[in-house]
Amino acid sequence: MAKIGIGVIGIGRMGQVYASHVASQIEDATLVAVADAYPPTLEAFTAKSNSVKGYSDYHDLLADKEIQGVIVATSTSTHRDVVLAAAAAGKAIFCEKPTALTLAATDEMLTAVHKAGVMFQVGFMRRFDKAYVEARRQIDADVIGQPIVIRSIGRDPFRTSLEFANPAVSGGLIVDMAIHDFDIIRWMMGAEVERVYTETASNVYPELLEVGDVDNAMISVRFANNGLGNVEVSRTAGYGYDIRCTVVGTKGTLEIGYLQETPVLTLTKDIGVRHDVVPYFKERFGPAYTKQIEHFAECLRDGKPPQVTPTDARAALQVAMAATVSQHEQRVVYINEIQ
Repeated sequence: MAKIGIGVIGIGRMGQVYASHVASQIEDATLVAVADAYPPTLEAFTAKSNSVKGYSDYHDLLADKEIQGVIVATSTSTHRDVVLAAAAAGKAIFCEKPTALTLAATDEMLTAVHKAGVMFQVGFMRRFDKAYVEARRQIDADVIGQPIVIRSIGRDPFRTSLEFANPAVSGGLIVDMAIHDFDIIRWMMGAEVERVYTETASNVYPELLEVGDVDNAMISVRFANNGLGNVEVSRTAGYGYDIRCTVVGTKGTLEIGYLQETPVLTLTKDIGVRHDVVPYFKERFGPAYTKQIEHFAECLRDGKPPQVTPTDARAALQVAMAATVSQHEQRVVYINEIQ
């Protein structure tokens, strides 16, 4: 069977991760082309990959008949336009999270892909991480009973650029980053979020306030099944990349994730006990990024729907937007307020 032709639109940080995975790690797919409006970035990437075509206009990539599916890795603020064009071109779509900056834009995208009859998958790579997958398997097997409390932690080692942090571009800390946690806690709890309350601060990088963002957020969550949750997202974990989740059930508890990267402890009289930490997202979730694109190619090849549904993508964004409203209005926000 011929390999599935994939095009990547937007080859910034995440786009290059996806492009390299398709080019070298996905057995059923081949990287046909990339598109980026910034010439130096496009030229630098294609110079390293002579067989990969480069387009400065993503519409030209969408017109390429060798491409069956596209990965949309442009800024969140551009997702709507790119996805609508990809759907009109009849391409299967893998879209980096969040889907868009508003529910209205997201609904427009979902309507377009449904009308075009094309596959649509959103990039929630934690769903493909072996630790989270095993935790969900144990929940399904009733190992810990009914989940009743969940805490999800996402800490980056440093802040992003001010340009990207601007909520008009990325959605800000909560929409861009905590959306992963909102997706995971829905998945693990097996219930929808009913309401949220958010506290934020920017004590390490006060310059983030200049663009309307923050460096730390704590979001309290109540689920529709009366379960409780807490989401912490941070850009100030200078020690490394710290992604963890605790699920407390009626019969036991699951601890998901790890901080130590290399299984070596150094024990000395002078420094005591020391070990390294996970440096950043590519080291922690590299295999999961590969698996989700493998899943995208497999679903496209076999004509089956992806595990992460458009409903999942919309629900996580709705929670993130409610948490952002809570941040600015300093009140409890019910999810059904956000339409």
